[in-house]
Amino acid sequence: MLMSKLVGERFKEKPADCSLVSHEFLIRGGYIRHVTNGVYSLMTPALKVVQNIENIVREEMNKIDGQEVLFPNIMPKELWDESGRYTSVGSEMFRFVDRADRPLVLGMTHEEPCVDAARASATSYTQYPFCMYQFQTKFRDEPRPRNGLIRLREFIMKDAYSFHTSTEDLEQYYERVKSAYFRMYARMGLGEAVCVAGDNGMMGGKIAHEFTLLCPAGEDIIAHCSHCNYYANSEVAVSKVHPTGRQPTELKELTTTDCHTVQDVCDLCGGSPEYFAKAVIYRLQDGRHVIAFVRGDYDIEECKLQKIVQSELYEATPEFLLKMHAGSVGPIGLMRECKEYIVIFDESLREEHNLWIGANRKGVHLTGFDYARDLDYTPDFVDIRKVKVGDICSCGKGEISLSKGVEIGNIFQLGKKYTKPMNMTYLNAEGVACTPTMGCYGLGVTRCVASIIEVNHDERGPIWPYEVAPFKVHICITNTKNNDMLQAGKTLHDLFRNAGIDVLLDERKVSSGVQFADADLLGAPFRVIVGRDFANSTLDILERPVEVSSKLFDFSKVMAVRDVFEFVQNYPDKTL
Repeated sequence: MLMSKLVGERFKEKPADCSLVSHEFLIRGGYIRHVTNGVYSLMTPALKVVQNIENIVREEMNKIDGQEVLFPNIMPKELWDESGRYTSVGSEMFRFVDRADRPLVLGMTHEEPCVDAARASATSYTQYPFCMYQFQTKFRDEPRPRNGLIRLREFIMKDAYSFHTSTEDLEQYYERVKSAYFRMYARMGLGEAVCVAGDNGMMGGKIAHEFTLLCPAGEDIIAHCSHCNYYANSEVAVSKVHPTGRQPTELKELTTTDCHTVQDVCDLCGGSPEYFAKAVIYRLQDGRHVIAFVRGDYDIEECKLQKIVQSELYEATPEFLLKMHAGSVGPIGLMRECKEYIVIFDESLREEHNLWIGANRKGVHLTGFDYARDLDYTPDFVDIRKVKVGDICSCGKGEISLSKGVEIGNIFQLGKKYTKPMNMTYLNAEGVACTPTMGCYGLGVTRCVASIIEVNHDERGPIWPYEVAPFKVHICITNTKNNDMLQAGKTLHDLFRNAGIDVLLDERKVSSGVQFADADLLGAPFRVIVGRDFANSTLDILERPVEVSSKLFDFSKVMAVRDVFEFVQNYPDKTL
C-alpha cells in the first residue's frame, strides 16, 4: 500500500479526553474515527489488526474442533422469551420493533440463536460433543462508554458455544479452551494475560473465568496471592481477615451527636474502623431493604450481595433511612427478616467481640456488642465484603495484593441454563431424551486491539507484535525526488506485496521527520529506510523500536534488494 493513498489522518498533538495510551494512539494514528458515544469506525490499519487477531483466534479454535458459523444480529423477542432473558436482561440490551410492530432485539450475546440452531439438528448422542464459534458485532447500551476501544456500545467479539452429554465432558473441553486462549493471547502479544475466577453475571452457570490483562489501564480489580498463585476478580474474590482479637466486654452507650459515618465516630472517640459493625442499606426489587453489616474497615461487594439476596440493588429510600436512623443503624432490635427488610452479616464479624454498633437512635452508638450475647438469634454469616490488600489468602500462607486489569475474554460453564428452558434434547444410547449441557467462550476482539497497545508501546506510538501488525514493513524514502531511491523503495514494496506480506511505502514528498513520526504511529515491526547513506549503498533496517541491523547493498543489482526482503521475510520464523 502507498502511504499517499492510505485513508485517515495522523496527528502530532494528543487529542482531548484520551485518558489511555491506546485511545490516544488509535486516534492520532488514524486507526479509528469517533462516530457517536461508544461507537467508532475502524479505518484500514485498525481493521487489519482486527483481521489478524481473528486469524489467530480462528486457527486456535479450529485446532480444538470449533466450527465457524455466523448468527444473525437481529433476533425476535420470542427466542429470548424462551430463555427468559428478554425480561431478565436490563436496559443494556437494545430492544425495538419493525414496521409490522414485531418486537426484536440486537444481539449483545448469542446463546439463544446458537441453541436454536443446534437443537434443530443435534438430535442424537452420536453428534456430541461439538462447538460452534463466530466473529460478530455486538451491541450493548453501555451506560458509561469510554477509553476508546476498551469500553464500547458496538464492538466485535468472538463467541463460541459447546454442547456436551455430560458435565465431565464439558469440564474437559473447558480446559482445552482455556489452553487455547493462552496460546491466542501469547501469539497476539498479550502473553501477560492471566486466568482469574470471575462472576457469571447475566450469563448464568456456576463456573466462570476471565482472561485479564494486568495493567494500569484496567477498570477491573484483580486479587492475587503470590504464594498459591490465586487470581480472582474482586467481584468474587475470597480471603480471610486478620481478626482484631478484642475481648468481650459489657455493652455501653456512647453519645455521638452529629456523627453519621464510621470515621466520624472514630474521630470523636479515638476508635479504629475495625472496631465497628458497619451497616450498609440497599433497596431490593421487591421493595424491601437489605441491611448488610460488615466490619468497619471493609466495604460491601455489591456483586456478592446481589447473589445472596437474588436481586438487583438500588439506593435505599429516604423514608426508610429516616425511619432506621441512618448513621446509627445497629443489629440489636432488628429482626433477621420481615416484610420491610432483611438483615445479613459478613464473615468478617464472625470472630469479633466488643464491637461498636449503631443504637438505632439518632446520635447514639453502643460499644461492647457481642452477637452471641446480644442477639436473640444466631446470624448466618456470608461473604459479602470486598477483599483488600493484606488480607490472608484462603490458602492460609500468602497475603492478597490487588492490581488493575482489563478483561479481554471470559469462559463459562453454563450447564443447562439455556438448553433446558429452550427444550433442546438429544436421544442417548438407550433412546431416552436428554438435555445437553453447555459451555460459552467469549473473546473481545476490538478490546484486544487497544489492550495490545497498552502493553506494547513507547512514547512515540504502538509497537505491534509481528502477527497482529497492520503492516509488517514500513518503507521510508527520505528523498523521493531521487529516482534511484524511489525505485529501490518500489522494488522492495513489490517484493513484499507479491509475497503476501503487508507493506506500506511512504513515497510522499514530505520531510523525513514527518515520515518517521507517521511510521512511529503505525508501529510496523520493521522499518526500511532508504535515506542519506543511499549513495554509499547503505540501507537501514530498523526493528521497532530499536535498530537490529544495517547492511550494505548494491542497488544496481536486484538481488541486493532481495536480500532485504529475505531478511525480513525469514525474521518471524526466527522469533515466534
